[in-house]
Amino acid sequence: MTLSEVTERQVAALILSRDRPLVICDVDEVVVHFTRAFEVYIAKQDLWLDPRSFSLGGNIRRRETGDEVLPAEVGQLIGLFFAERTRHLEPIEGAVEWLLQIGKWAEIVLLSNLPHEAAGARRQNLRDLGLDYPLITNSGPKGPAVKAIAGERRQRLVFIDDSPPFIASVHEHVPDAYLIHFLHDRRFARHLTPLPFVSLTTGSWMEAGSHILMLVGGGQQSSSEPGTLRTLPPPL
Repeated sequence: MTLSEVTERQVAALILSRDRPLVICDVDEVVVHFTRAFEVYIAKQDLWLDPRSFSLGGNIRRRETGDEVLPAEVGQLIGLFFAERTRHLEPIEGAVEWLLQIGKWAEIVLLSNLPHEAAGARRQNLRDLGLDYPLITNSGPKGPAVKAIAGERRQRLVFIDDSPPFIASVHEHVPDAYLIHFLHDRRFARHLTPLPFVSLTTGSWMEAGSHILMLVGGGQQSSSEPGTLRTLPPPL
């Protein structure tokens, strides 16, 4: 799959040091609370999110009848949410502090699948949180975008995301990347099977941040290699 022209232009405009490690980080549900804010947003429309599987599609229901909201309406709801609320999302505990620390040792790029039209609001939201790092907006699998951002880099590359398909896509396109599967919402994490090719699976920035620091040289030397797996404790 090729990148959109918008994503290509953003990647081409990046100015990154190729002599430093690179950390590429997702935003929704990794840096900011998407699900929590989205639940508040749809509640005002008498809808609720049923966390019966790792998906929004099929899991949004009408409060009065319990009926599923059709996929076309779900897509519309998500689009309206990004248009109206992207500017105001709150940080996940520890995300800002750890990314600022990691940024002392590595280049950081934020890679987010949201409508390109919401990019300005997302950048302002991140700046307000103290994260003035490059943001790339993407659509579709993230492997091609990560490969394009990384270029001919010789230093370590770390990718962190909550989505198994996106992590698998990066593993396919950049097989030497260190992959962090971040799942802080246990209602959804309980549905997933651990991925065998990740460096770490966690729901905590304390754990994710210290692991990434070790990988990029900001902590004691890590013995972890791609494929070693640490899992979440059982859901409560």
